Amino acid sequence: MVPSVFLPTLIFEIGMGAIMPMIALSGLTLGASIGTAGLLLALLGVGQILGDVPAGALAARVGDRRAMLIAAGIAVVTLLGCVMATTLWQLALAVTATGSTNAVFNLARQSYLTEVIPVGLRARALSTLGGMSRVGAFIGPFLGAVVVYDRPVHYVYWLALACAVIAGLIVLLVPDVSEPAVAREHRPAPVSVRSVMVRHRRVFLTLGLAVFLVGSVRATRQTVLPLWAEHLGLNPSTTSIVFGIVGLVDTLTFYPSGKIMDYAGRLWIAVPSMLVLGLTQALLPLTHGLVSFTVVAMLMGFGNGIGSGILMTLGADVAPPAIRSKFLGVWRLCADSGSAGGPLIVSAAAGLGSLALGISAMGVTGVVAAAALLRWVPRYSPFATTGTRSKGSAAAKDPAPESPLPDQAETHRSPVREP
Repeated sequence: MVPSVFLPTLIFEIGMGAIMPMIALSGLTLGASIGTAGLLLALLGVGQILGDVPAGALAARVGDRRAMLIAAGIAVVTLLGCVMATTLWQLALAVTATGSTNAVFNLARQSYLTEVIPVGLRARALSTLGGMSRVGAFIGPFLGAVVVYDRPVHYVYWLALACAVIAGLIVLLVPDVSEPAVAREHRPAPVSVRSVMVRHRRVFLTLGLAVFLVGSVRATRQTVLPLWAEHLGLNPSTTSIVFGIVGLVDTLTFYPSGKIMDYAGRLWIAVPSMLVLGLTQALLPLTHGLVSFTVVAMLMGFGNGIGSGILMTLGADVAPPAIRSKFLGVWRLCADSGSAGGPLIVSAAAGLGSLALGISAMGVTGVVAAAALLRWVPRYSPFATTGTRSKGSAAAKDPAPESPLPDQAETHRSPVREP
C-alpha cells in the first residue's frame, strides 16, 4: 500500500501543509487587511466542504484512481492561479478551488482503502492514511520556509504545484495492489446523493452529529492554542516552537491508535481521544505560563493524535458497499462542517471579549462528543468494541437474530433502485 496509497497522499499533503501558513501572507501582499487575510485561509477549508459531496459522486462515477488524477490535474491549475493572482478575489477563488481538490484526493484514497484492505487491518490502514495528512502538515511548513527564504511568498505555491504533479504521476504510474470488489461485481443502478442522504438520514442525524462535534473539537485546537499564547504574552517564535512540539506528538501516535482500534474496538480510541481533547481545552484557560501552556498543548496533541483516522474508520464501518463513495462524501461533509464551525465559535467568543469562555465551551463540547460516540457508535458499527464484534459475528451466523441492533439493516443494506 505504501507506493500506491500512502506515498501520493503524503506528497500531496506536504504541498497543502506548505501553503497553509502562507495563504494569509499572500493576501497581505495583495493589500488585504488582517481580518481578510485570515478569511483567505479559512477558504481552504470552505473549499474542502464544498468539494466533499461532489468528490463522492465523482469517485463513484469514474473510479478512485481517475478521481485522484483529475484532482491532481485541477490542483495544478488552481495552484497556478494562486501564483498568478493579482487581486484578492482571484486568490480567494484559487484557494477555494484548491481546497476542493484536496477533498477529492483524500476521499478517493479513503474509499479505495475501505474496499481492498482486510477488515482486521482497516483501522490501522485508515489511521496511517490520516497520519499522512499529519506528517504532511508537519513537514510542509518547513519546506515552505526554505522555499520562500529571500524569495516572494507566492513561490510556495510552486512547491505545492510540484507536489501535486509528483503525486499525480505516482498515481498514474504505480498500479494499485488490487481492484476494489465493487468494480469487479455488477454495479447497481446509479443512486443520487440526495437519495443516499434521505435513505440513511438516521445515521447522519445521530452518528453524523457526533462526527460533526468531533470535527469541531479537533479543529478548534489549531485556533485556541495561538490565541491563548497571544493572551499569555508569548512571542511568535516561542509559539511556533510549541506548535512544532505539539505537531511531533500528534504525528507519533497514529499507528498505535489504529492497532488498538483493530484489536479492542473503535470506542477504546474514539472516547479517550475526545475526553482528552475536551478536558485539555477546558484546562487551557487555567494555564498562566510557558511551562503549563506547553504541557497542556502537548496533551492536546496526544488526544488529537490518538484519534487519527477514527472518523474515516467509522465511516468505512457504516458505509453501504454499493454506494460507499457517495455515502463517504456526505460523511466527510459532516466532519468538515464541524471543522469549520468550531473555530468560528471560539473566534466569536474572543470577539465578544471572553476568549476563556469560548475555549471552555469547546472543552464541554469534547465531553458531549465522547458521550455521543459512546451512545451511537455501538448502534451502527459492528466493530465498536469486542462485544459488538461478537454480536455481529453471531448475527451473521443466524439469519434471523432475536434482537438485531436498531437500524443496522438500514445502514448496511444495498441501495434500492430509484424509480
